[in-house]
Parts: sequence; structure tokens; C-alpha cells
Amino acid sequence: MNINDLKFDSNGLIPAIVVDRTSKKVLTLAYMNRESLGISIEKRLTCFWSRSRNELWLKGETSGNYQHIVSITADCDGDALLVEVDKDGPACHLGGDSCFINSVFEIEEASEPFSVKGLYELLSGRKTSPKEGSYTTYLFEKGIDKILKKVGEESTEVIVAGKGGDRRETVYEIADLMYHVMVLMVEMGITPDEITDELASRHVIDKKVKQEKMV
Repeated sequence: MNINDLKFDSNGLIPAIVVDRTSKKVLTLAYMNRESLGISIEKRLTCFWSRSRNELWLKGETSGNYQHIVSITADCDGDALLVEVDKDGPACHLGGDSCFINSVFEIEEASEPFSVKGLYELLSGRKTSPKEGSYTTYLFEKGIDKILKKVGEESTEVIVAGKGGDRRETVYEIADLMYHVMVLMVEMGITPDEITDELASRHVIDKKVKQEKMV
């Protein structure tokens, strides 16, 4: 795509999003016209059209904070540009690394993704620091017999769901079973690493057993 294929707006301008090549951080949003884009390509330095001053603006000409162009890419519609640069200094006239500094809206940081270790730690916390109204705390208070009973019940539920061929229900029941098994693990002081180590060693043992049976 060349300059003639780009779609400039009614004022002869096209937005140019400037991004740091290394960090991929958005530095600024400015506008180019055909002349400033031509200068940018020729000099390999960002040159914009200043809408407020109504004149060409070579970034860094007065401040020394030049932006050395690595690539210029047009979007799918040809009406916006992405300019990757190596910069000599701050991108913002206020002295900041980026012009985008004022938060308008931000989603709260998501909680950590689910993990077996994370669940185990949560369950352990319910045992050491009981929480009123917590089902997990209730199980620990009732003791090993209640926990084992629930493991048995949930095992049966998994069998019923699996036998019925209901995949979604089986997933649901397996999750219930895993939860109660982990409650049992916490109650007995068994860690996830112990289970992992056992499974790893069992793979080797089973292989040897099969070989012996074949002989």
C-alpha cells in the first residue's frame, strides 16, 4: 500500500498511533497529512500536522526527542496508521514517556486463575481459621467420618452421571468429588505434591508390571 491508497479525512488528515518498538507501549496519537507523511518516510523521523498551530511539526526538532521510524503500517481500511519507533526521549510534551496518562476507566485486576494449589491453600485456611457459615469449615468441624461420607456420596454421583452419558453433569460431579477429596487431603495433612509424586512413580511401576505380565 502506498500513500495514494490511504484514506485521508475531509481535512486531509489521517491518525497516526505511535508505538515504542521495544516495549510496544503506545506513546501518542497524532495526525499526518500527505506532506508530513512524505517527510516522515523520507527522514525516517515522525513528522505530524499540528491542528492547533496549523503547521508541520517534526517531533524532536526543538526538544531533541526525535522518534526514529522503524515501520509504518496502515489498518485494514487504510484510514489509520501504526508507527513503530525508537525514541530519543519522552514522547509527551509534559515530559512523560507516553501521552496516555489519565485513567478514565479501568477494570479491577482479575483474581488469580484457579489452580489446585490455590484451592488447597484456601481449604487449609478454612481449617486453621474457621469461617462462620462456610461449608468447608462445617466439614472440618464434623470431622473425618463426615468428610469420608461425602467423598463416598460424590463418588457415586460421578458414576451415575458417567453411566448416564451426561457430559456436563459428569464434569459437575467430578468437580464436587475433587473438592471433597481435597478437603480429605487437608484433614489428613496430605499435600498436592504428595499426590503428584505418587502418580509420577506409579507410571513407572505400572509399566514394569505390564512388562512382567507379558513375560
